[in-house]
Amino acid sequence: MAEEFSFLSLLLITALAAFVPLLATRFSQFRVPIVVGEILAGMIVGKSGFNWIEASPALDFLTIFGFTYLMFISGLEVDFTTLAANKSSKKWLDNPIWLGVVVFAITVGVAFFAAEGLYALGFVSEPFIIALILSTTSLGIVVPVLTERGLMPTRFGQTLLMSALVADFGTLVLITIDVAILSRGLTFEVLLVLLLLLAFAVVVQVGKWAARIPGLPRLFEELSHATAQIKVRGAVALMVAFIVLSQWLGSEIILGAFLAGAVISLLAGHEGSNLRLKMDAIGFGFFIPIFFIMVGVQFDLPALFRSPEALLLVPVLLVIAYAVKFVAALLYRLQFSWQETFAAGGLLSARLSLIIAASAIALNLGIIDEAINADFILVAIVTCTISPLIFNRVYPAAQKIKREGVIIVGLGETSAMLARRLQQTGERVTVLGQSPERAQRLAQQQNLTVFEGDPRQPDSLHRAGAAQAATLIAVSTYDDVNLAACRLAAEEFGVPLLIAQSSDPAVADCLTEMGVRVVRPQLATVHALEGALHFPAAFDMLTNHEDGVEVREVQLNHPQYNGKLMREIRLPGNALVLGLRRNGEVLVPHGDTQLYLGDLLMLVGHPESLQQAMVQMNSVRA
Repeated sequence: MAEEFSFLSLLLITALAAFVPLLATRFSQFRVPIVVGEILAGMIVGKSGFNWIEASPALDFLTIFGFTYLMFISGLEVDFTTLAANKSSKKWLDNPIWLGVVVFAITVGVAFFAAEGLYALGFVSEPFIIALILSTTSLGIVVPVLTERGLMPTRFGQTLLMSALVADFGTLVLITIDVAILSRGLTFEVLLVLLLLLAFAVVVQVGKWAARIPGLPRLFEELSHATAQIKVRGAVALMVAFIVLSQWLGSEIILGAFLAGAVISLLAGHEGSNLRLKMDAIGFGFFIPIFFIMVGVQFDLPALFRSPEALLLVPVLLVIAYAVKFVAALLYRLQFSWQETFAAGGLLSARLSLIIAASAIALNLGIIDEAINADFILVAIVTCTISPLIFNRVYPAAQKIKREGVIIVGLGETSAMLARRLQQTGERVTVLGQSPERAQRLAQQQNLTVFEGDPRQPDSLHRAGAAQAATLIAVSTYDDVNLAACRLAAEEFGVPLLIAQSSDPAVADCLTEMGVRVVRPQLATVHALEGALHFPAAFDMLTNHEDGVEVREVQLNHPQYNGKLMREIRLPGNALVLGLRRNGEVLVPHGDTQLYLGDLLMLVGHPESLQQAMVQMNSVRA
C-alpha cells in the first residue's frame, strides 16, 4: 500500500537524521556541517543512489514545512539587541549594518554582471534571480564559526554577523519581489509584498501592547510548561499565519516564515532563550533534517552527467560564487587588516539553505533546468564545507586570553566600597575615572590600582586592562558614561560580564538590550530593605562577611564534570551548591541532578573553600 510505504520512507529518513550526527562526530576533524551530511545521505538513498524513497503527498508536505520552518528559525536568529547597539555609530562606515548593506549591494552588482554572462551563453533565462541566488550567504554557517572562534562579541565578528543578516534578509525580499514580477508582471499587485512588512510592524506593536496588559505575561508564563506549552503553540500559529498571509498576497512563503521568526525574536528578547531552545528542538529534531535529506533525495546526479554543459558549469559557478563575495569583501579593508578581509570573504562565501531554496524557486519558474539546479546544490555543498576551512586557515590565530579581574568605572564612594569588598574576596580590582584629584586620593587612601582617564575612550579602557578583564562594573554618577563604557567594553574588548547602575529608565533599557546587568539604585535599596524584612538569614549571609560564610557564583567550564551527577562531585572544605542556572532557568539541585558545561552554580561556604571550589570547577576557563 502507498500509505504504508510512505511510513517506511519516513522511517528511513528519520533513521538517517539520527545517524548522520553520530557519523559526523567520528569525522569531526573535517568539520563538515551536519546538514551537508544529511544531503549526502539523501543522495545515497534517493535518485542519485538506491532510489529507496517513494514520493507521497505526506512526505512532500513535511519537506515544504521543514523548508519554511528553516526560514522561521533563521528569522528567530536575528538579534535585534545587536542591531540596536550598533545603530548609534556616528560614522556610517563604522556601523556594521550600513557596511553590510553596502557590501550586499556590491555583491548583487557583481553577481548580476556574472549572471548576464550566463544569460548570454544560454544557461539561464532570467539573470536577476540568478544574481540573487549567487548573492546568498549562509547565516547557519557564519554564526557557528564566529562563535567557535570567540569572535561574536568583537567588532569584526559583529560586522560579519550583520553582513550575513543583511544578505539573508535582502535576498529574501528581492527574490520575493522578483518572483512576483515574473509571475504576474510589473503590476500594482507587486506592491502587495510590502503588506507583509506592514503586517510585521503591526504584529510587533500589538505584541508590545499585549505585554503591558496586567497579568497576561504571568498567565503566559504559567501556561508555558507541561502540556500547555502556550508559547510554543503561539509561535507555530504565528508562523503559519504569516505563511497563509504570504500565500494570499501571492509572495513567497519563505519571507512570511522568516518575518514570523523575526517577530518572536524581537518580542522575546533575552527572555526568549527557553522558547528558542524548544523551537530549535522541534525544527532540528524533526522537520529541518527531513528537508535537507529530501534535497539530497531529489538531487538528480544522472541528469547532471547527461548534460556536459551543466557539468562544466559547476567549476564556473564555484569561481563566480567566491569571486562575488571576495570582491565585495574588499570594502572591509577600510576597517580591518588584509588577513581579516580575506577571511571575511571566505566565510561569507558559504551558502546553504537559502541558495537551495532560491534555486528550487527558479526551477519551479522554469528559469533553470534540473541539471542547473543540481549545479547550485553542489555549489552549496562545496562552499559550506570549504568556506569555514578557508576562514580558519586565513584568519590570524589568536592566543587564548585568560580573562580575570574587575574594572570599576567611577571614582565615588560606591566605587571605593565595592573595590574594598571585592579585594577581600581575592579579586584583582582596577578603578577608572576622569578626575585626577579623586584618582590620586583613592589610590593613596584605599591602596587601590587607579587609572585616570575617560572611560568612553578606548585607550583609557585599554590601559585599565579591558583586553584581559573578566568583568566591568560601571557605577559612575553619569548614566551616559556608564552606557558608553559598557558599549565600548563589549564591542571593542569583548568583556564577557558587564554590570552598570542607572537612574534613567531610558538608559537602563538601552543597557538591558545590550545584555548588561542593570542595577537601579532606588529599586536596589527597596529590594535590600524588603530582603532584610522577609529573608533576614539570607540577607545577613549576603551582606555580613564577619561570620566567615559567603555566597558566590561560578560557571562550570571543566569538561571533567560535564554530565556528572551532583552526588558524584566532592567540593573542597564546606563548600555546597545551593542552586544552578541553566539556559535562563533556575534549578534546585539534588543528588541525581546532572551538571553540564555552562551551568552557573551558586555556592555557599567559607571563602577559602569557595575559592578552591571555583578553581576546581572553572580551571580551564579562557
